[in-house]
Amino acid sequence: MSENSFQICGNIVDIFNKKIYPGCISVSNGKIISIKENSNKYNSFLMPGFIDAHVHVESSMLIPSEFARIAVTHGTVSTVSDPHEIGNVLGVDGIRYMIKNGNKVPFKFYFGASSCVPATAFETAGAEITASDIRQLFEKDGLLYLSEMMNYPGVLFDDPEVMEKIKIAHELGRPVDGHAPGLKDHDAEKYISAGISTDHECYTLEEALGKIKFGMKIIIREGSAAINFEALHPLIKDYPEKVMFCSDDKHPDDLIIGMIDKIAARSVALGYDVFDVIRCASLNPITHYKLKTGLLRIDDPADFIEVSDLKEFKVLKTFIDGNLVAENGMSKISRVEESVVNNFNSNPKIVSDFEVMSDGNKKVRVIEAFDGQLITDEIHAELKSADGKLLTDIENDILKITVVERYRSGKPAVAFIKNFGLKTGAVASCVAHDSHNIIAVGTNDTDICNAVNAVIENKGGIAVSSNGKTDSLALPVAGIMSADDGYEVAEKYSRLDKLAKELGSKLHAPFMTLSFMALLVIPQLKLSDKGLFDGKKFEFTDLIVK
Repeated sequence: MSENSFQICGNIVDIFNKKIYPGCISVSNGKIISIKENSNKYNSFLMPGFIDAHVHVESSMLIPSEFARIAVTHGTVSTVSDPHEIGNVLGVDGIRYMIKNGNKVPFKFYFGASSCVPATAFETAGAEITASDIRQLFEKDGLLYLSEMMNYPGVLFDDPEVMEKIKIAHELGRPVDGHAPGLKDHDAEKYISAGISTDHECYTLEEALGKIKFGMKIIIREGSAAINFEALHPLIKDYPEKVMFCSDDKHPDDLIIGMIDKIAARSVALGYDVFDVIRCASLNPITHYKLKTGLLRIDDPADFIEVSDLKEFKVLKTFIDGNLVAENGMSKISRVEESVVNNFNSNPKIVSDFEVMSDGNKKVRVIEAFDGQLITDEIHAELKSADGKLLTDIENDILKITVVERYRSGKPAVAFIKNFGLKTGAVASCVAHDSHNIIAVGTNDTDICNAVNAVIENKGGIAVSSNGKTDSLALPVAGIMSADDGYEVAEKYSRLDKLAKELGSKLHAPFMTLSFMALLVIPQLKLSDKGLFDGKKFEFTDLIVK
């Protein structure tokens, strides 16, 4: 809490009365003590800070304190953060690691109690979070909401553990976040009637409108791989009280470019009312989650931003509890030296681990990935073989994909994938939602093995391998984050992203797309460390088409 008292003047944006007027705001001890209108002319605007309504800090590959240093430069003052990535690795202890580190900087992290750890029983995770853990996280740790309920089949079929977690949240007055891509009609109605209040996974306007009809709020997402703004932005005009904005999953290079500020600017550029846009970017998440974040009123915490205009929303200054935390694109939050925690026990692999033997049948199921989407499709392909082993088809962009368990040493699961575009080499990552085993895509077994082993050697991270050369970024915190300077991590990540594209990938964010190919709760065809998985039937399926 700042002990300083100061006054700042500008054109004040009052989102409650939909009014903009010149005036001065006085701050003392972290709170707004007065707002006075005057007749002066100002060139800048004072408005509530941006709220990221659904984000996984871990996807930035940064610990919370480093994430905050970058976020404030974009005018973000609070995040609604689901820590289920580290939860899948380290359980409740991992969530508490995030809370403890986040509390070391002047930024308002609102972490939720992760509802789906592990996300499914069809993969190997490093931990489990039970219903009793959820209650403890609410009652002892003071968490404000139940994070995204990804196990929508569990809701539809009244799974006892799933329903108990939702019941505890309702009993304690906590909202429940949703995660139900493609769910419509009766299924959507039943899912929402369980008391699930938001969804950030809609990828068509029709789907979103159906969920709104049943009482749900929609969070429009613009992440590194999942980009849904173009499909969903008409909701801003018709349902401004039902819409929020989020980043969800952003890798460090995209985090540096922008967050909610960019979504707000795009919305205004399309002609949407600026008050509705700012409402979606601040008021709605604050009221929905009951966040202790200010909205530019007397007696509110002094959480606000100064911007150059209400079109581009270029952030000049960011204040949190009266602290100036960013100015003209430069963060004023000091770095925090943090300890490293992890759960990584996989041994190095050999090339033959990634071979797929053929019994004479060469027709296989192939994961079809899509740029900008988390959903996949299932297609079938006839592959060539040599020495009884199925081969990749680089000409038709059908490559190998593997998931390697990182919590013990086991045999890799191997399948095939289309649309990664690599012409040579391989890419690997331990950022693989949600269990964060090692996932890799490549044109040949040797490069796949080298990339996977680079991740194993670093006990987490990302890697690119081609023609005997391997480059990597170590992520030793839970195998998915770095405690190093966020801007340096972003620079190293950008180098590897560029290398992946030089190998032929045309994807906007190859590593982010890769990270979702093991996310079984999003249809259709995905791969876990236990095998190929049909997300529509919610069961394993054979690689070979018979």
